[in-house]
Amino acid sequence: MKLIKYSIVFILSLSTSSINTKAVLDENQTEKPIAVMAYYVPEKDYKPETLPLNQLTHIIFSFTKVIDNEMKFNNDSYGEKLRQLVAQRKKHPNLKVMVACGGWAAKGFSDMAHTAETRNKFVESVVRFNKKYDLDGIDIDWEYPGIPAGNTKARPEDKQNFTLLMKELRKALNTLERTQTLTFASAGWKRYYNNIELNEVMKYVDFMNIMTYDQVSGNAPFTGHHTALGWIKTENLKDLLTADFYTEMQKRSAEHDTEYEPNSTEMIVDYCISKGVKPEQIVIGAAFYGKAWKGVSSMNNGLYQANKGAFATIVYRDIREKFESDKNYKRYWDSVAKAPYLFNASDSIFITFDDTVSVKLKTKYAKKEKLGGIMFWQLGQDVKEKSSLLNAIYTASKSSSE
Repeated sequence: MKLIKYSIVFILSLSTSSINTKAVLDENQTEKPIAVMAYYVPEKDYKPETLPLNQLTHIIFSFTKVIDNEMKFNNDSYGEKLRQLVAQRKKHPNLKVMVACGGWAAKGFSDMAHTAETRNKFVESVVRFNKKYDLDGIDIDWEYPGIPAGNTKARPEDKQNFTLLMKELRKALNTLERTQTLTFASAGWKRYYNNIELNEVMKYVDFMNIMTYDQVSGNAPFTGHHTALGWIKTENLKDLLTADFYTEMQKRSAEHDTEYEPNSTEMIVDYCISKGVKPEQIVIGAAFYGKAWKGVSSMNNGLYQANKGAFATIVYRDIREKFESDKNYKRYWDSVAKAPYLFNASDSIFITFDDTVSVKLKTKYAKKEKLGGIMFWQLGQDVKEKSSLLNAIYTASKSSSE
């Protein structure tokens, strides 16, 4: 792995005073805490006072939308719910409460960012919104500049317009009395970065939240890991058990003039750093949900095997309660992907997901590589007990990175 490693070398001479020596040691022996960010969609039984906010550095209320070139809620009840969440800062003064704009298939970004006039209208609406709710920042979740995913509009100019949007947001947010955190959600695959001016955008944001999940779609012809940490090399897929999978993925990639490469957290972090992104600006993602396929061959315990269609997208709470507890589902661990999966050989169902082991490894990886932190989609899908995914992340974030 070619990830950049950082080390601190202390050069202490006999002439250095003991006071100065102690100051240097104290400064460098204290690890900088990483961010632990939760995206959060209000639950049906909404009680923000019961959320485990003490285990978070940031909570990102989701979603606002781009409506008539302004940032607005399209759900009338969300405004009051956001106020209730912001009120929890009285108990958790170090918590940053942000709002996310966009999401999968969210329309309006390309048109809004296309002219100076429409961008200005949007930016002014963000300033009004953040002042109204006394927020700590905004996350732009444009999926994706230059790529019409989810039937959204896209144009080549999105690449430059995204930079202008983030630049203008940064300038405007800096006028607010309350310090504002500006982030954006990025994809976890390389093609995305061809459509943004990465190094320019990073000048204006605090963090880039890489969505290192949904790396395999529910309609994929083969099973796989949707949120792997470990770097899966192409040679790992060329053996007899996965030859069909590898051949099909090569064929699909060729349609986009790219060479197939399995996606993973380690791979995309290394790629972004190689492009000049500062590690401390990178936030990696964990998934509080899984993806499942039916009609899966029992070869290789279901991994990288053909399937007969999507079975379900399953929140982690249900994976824990309904599937992990079912004796017909056996848990497997892929040491290359550093990821778990469940396979039911009798019903031919395969489930890819994050569990407490894998999210702890992701958090330790973020600390070891001195990344900005870890985020996840989304808090309401976790179990409400001590052995939660968030508690695993929080505990790992407080432990030594060694």
